[in-house]
Amino acid sequence: MTEKTVKTTGSMDWKRIGWMAAAALLLGAVIGAGAGLLTLMLYGIERVMLGYVEGSAAPGPFAVPAVRRAVSVTVGLTVAGVIWWLLRTKTTKVPSVKKAVNGDRMPVWQTLVHVCLQIFIVGTGASIGREVAPRELGAMLAQRFCDLFRLTGVDRRVVVAVAAGAGLGGVYNAPFAGMFFAVEILLADVAIENVAFGLGMSASAAFVASSIKGRHVFYDISNMQNDITPTLMLAALLIGALCGVAGAWFRRGSQWAEAHKPQGTAILWQMPLAGVLTGIVSLALPQIMGNGRAAAQLGFSTISTQEGRSIAALINPDSTLFGTNSTYLSDLGSTSDTVSPWTALGLNPRQSELLLVMMVLAFTFIAKAAITLLTIRSGASGGVLQPGIALGSTLGAMFGIFWAIAFPADSVTACALIGAAALLSASQQAPLMAMCLVLELTAAPSTFYVPVALAVAVSALLSHQLLRK
Repeated sequence: MTEKTVKTTGSMDWKRIGWMAAAALLLGAVIGAGAGLLTLMLYGIERVMLGYVEGSAAPGPFAVPAVRRAVSVTVGLTVAGVIWWLLRTKTTKVPSVKKAVNGDRMPVWQTLVHVCLQIFIVGTGASIGREVAPRELGAMLAQRFCDLFRLTGVDRRVVVAVAAGAGLGGVYNAPFAGMFFAVEILLADVAIENVAFGLGMSASAAFVASSIKGRHVFYDISNMQNDITPTLMLAALLIGALCGVAGAWFRRGSQWAEAHKPQGTAILWQMPLAGVLTGIVSLALPQIMGNGRAAAQLGFSTISTQEGRSIAALINPDSTLFGTNSTYLSDLGSTSDTVSPWTALGLNPRQSELLLVMMVLAFTFIAKAAITLLTIRSGASGGVLQPGIALGSTLGAMFGIFWAIAFPADSVTACALIGAAALLSASQQAPLMAMCLVLELTAAPSTFYVPVALAVAVSALLSHQLLRK
């Protein structure tokens, strides 16, 4: 080996290090600013259309009048349907993030309108995730960054993928999930350089976004027990298998809905129809509206075995169905007959309450899945990460009610947490991203990484086998 060769192979590529540092810090900061502004936009639309802003005290429009809920989502999807029809038939189409990673060009103003429309329909109450919007924004900005630095080939592909992941990390303050979304789903290459690059950009985006929109825990899991038990590990195995099947089904359903979107003028009547149907369902189940935060919190806050209360401090103190002033639900030991429509069947108040809770969770699971797939099928663009978490949380909570009766040391909230990560893992076929996203959104204690990881492993393996068939 010559001296020249040694010098070349042993020297560092400072140009490459330079643009990677610039991308991680500067591009990440710009993407984070965009993610923060999109979140503020969501809050503003919710305030105007529904008269509330989602948060820990009110994760869903439970206190919003039923008629206003129905009108809001119908108007939102009708307006969005018209604009999307114009975008898709009269201008340059906006490619998906995966296509953008593979080289398709994302037009600037069309992408911005497309991104804002997704936030708009979620803010009006449409049942679909909002995480695709910041990913598309990140991918579009990354392509312009690559133009500036004249990056092509593999380098360009990596930057666009990592920037899309940074959009996810920024909007949810979840840098690990953003990094794993890029390397596990978009690149399918968990190389050390990709991991370091993705984590750096997602961390920058998360910091800037949180400085704009505020820092808070997305889901409240305060009803969970303090430590894991051997029986909870067994529950994780069972929940993983259950969510593996459900997640595979939900993935197939979302793929079918995406493949059968209307291509022409049919969107002009299908999206308003989806709005009407969503509004009708929301009259009885307001938690199905939006990106899934309300439905997921329903599962996380179902029952606290340590306090001996069910749903008493659930979603909203003023809610007519789930609040502390509810005439439908009471403490587990209550002798009130206001919650016992099944007393004629010989059920005591505790049994009546548990039956009602199970019915609410089951109807929420079915309705959330159906309305989300209907919204996608009607022509709307958006994600399924948050709806997947909602389905997993409610399914885990249903399992947890029976499990906690047999093993009181295990909380329903722990089962809901495990279910949320497991179903998301199965539906996305991305176990690392799913686990990190749920744990970051809930700020779960590190102790619970163990049962969550076990359930995610089971669900990922089982769903993969089912989807292969």
